[in-house]
Amino acid sequence: MSAITIAARLEKKLVLMSRDEALKARLREVLPEGWTMVEALDLASLGEFQDILIYRFMLLDLDALSEDFDPQDQIRTVRMDMMLNLPIFCFGGSADERDAARLNRADRFFEREEMVRRLPQFCAQYAW
Repeated sequence: MSAITIAARLEKKLVLMSRDEALKARLREVLPEGWTMVEALDLASLGEFQDILIYRFMLLDLDALSEDFDPQDQIRTVRMDMMLNLPIFCFGGSADERDAARLNRADRFFEREEMVRRLPQFCAQYAW
């Protein structure tokens, strides 16, 4: 088990789970100074429970479904397995994907372009 330092807890970090390279580049462009966006397609790559706690929120691409990545599994893992209240902001996805994410307890849903516009706002809200 890794020891999380106070400095690590104070870092302004978010998780981005997406395969869309163009969108990732646009999100990096609008990311406010002082913030770090960690890209992952597997929660295990971020660490264990205590490691996930240091992230302020997660951006989750509902269109990223593939054989090795299921956005719904990521939501279920955070909410049900880890029992974390990490804010999960989803973007993209069909109406059925969004409904499933709601049932899995994701927080909010946005169109892809709207996520780019909203990222600075989210960072300001979670800058504590």
